[in-house]
Amino acid sequence: MTALRWLTAAALGLAVSTVAEAQQATMRLSHQVPPAHHMTRMLEGFAADVKARTNGEVEVKLFGSEQLAKAGENFPSVARGAIEAAVSANIQWGKTIPEMAALTIPYFFTDLQKIRKFAASDARKLLDQKLEARGVKSVAWLYITRQSIFTSGKKPLVALDDFKGVKIRGLNALNDHALTAVGAATSAMPGSEVYQALQAGVLDAGLTDVSAGFSRRYYEIQKYGTVAPYFSVYFHLYVNPAWWNKLTAAQRDAIMAAGAKLEQDAIPITEATAEDAIKQLKEKGMTIHLQTPAESAVWKAKMVQPVVDAFLKEAPESGAKLIELLDKL
Repeated sequence: MTALRWLTAAALGLAVSTVAEAQQATMRLSHQVPPAHHMTRMLEGFAADVKARTNGEVEVKLFGSEQLAKAGENFPSVARGAIEAAVSANIQWGKTIPEMAALTIPYFFTDLQKIRKFAASDARKLLDQKLEARGVKSVAWLYITRQSIFTSGKKPLVALDDFKGVKIRGLNALNDHALTAVGAATSAMPGSEVYQALQAGVLDAGLTDVSAGFSRRYYEIQKYGTVAPYFSVYFHLYVNPAWWNKLTAAQRDAIMAAGAKLEQDAIPITEATAEDAIKQLKEKGMTIHLQTPAESAVWKAKMVQPVVDAFLKEAPESGAKLIELLDKL
């Protein structure tokens, strides 16, 4: 073989090898929920869908229950490229992206028809832009709850006076304004730590979505539960932009298509799971109270305005615009 032919063959082989390597990618995806939570099952379906759509070129490896990173570490880990992807709850962004908390304004965004429209809305686009400005690429928004459960051990939390002096799990500094407005003492902590805090008496009451209330076995240590259409929570899936840009266009399209499917699948799965969780909590011996419309109106009148006022102060740039966009859905 002449030197020219050898060099040509070597170059061709290198090119083929480089293309082959570029076609294979691993997406390590970190999240915080336990294996029994319905989001875990949805993400397992997403991983299988991505593998099928990319003909095995992209493998999604799931790391739940904070195995890879704590909930608060997911965003910075993805932004700097330590991991490729993560799923975070909108309630966890605090002042980093204060607009994320709009969905947790009590009794504001719990209508199922609005939830169905969110994925294709201008409100979602605004939040995606906020994520990208912070160095991550948004892929999918997973509706995870519109039914919260307020659990307690000594007495049910039904009337507003029942909250006075109660040490309850807070969700974030913004939403806690609603709880302190009715006399509760809030303590923010990750969902993974609440069971032990309730068991030890550090907390008197818990607040979580009804499905998590069952999957985290609150029924073992809390006798009462009040289920209310308190607010909606989304877990949003995002990736590292540098990793994303190394994928082929076909791989990116496949992941986005799998994400879009997951967004739609999440709605009926979440609704069915919530109803099943209520049934199972009752079967486990928890006394469940389903909040009536009249009770919701009383809670709303007392809890909403302090949260709205705080939200508009924390998100002066586009908070009002986001509320307007969500309200129009």
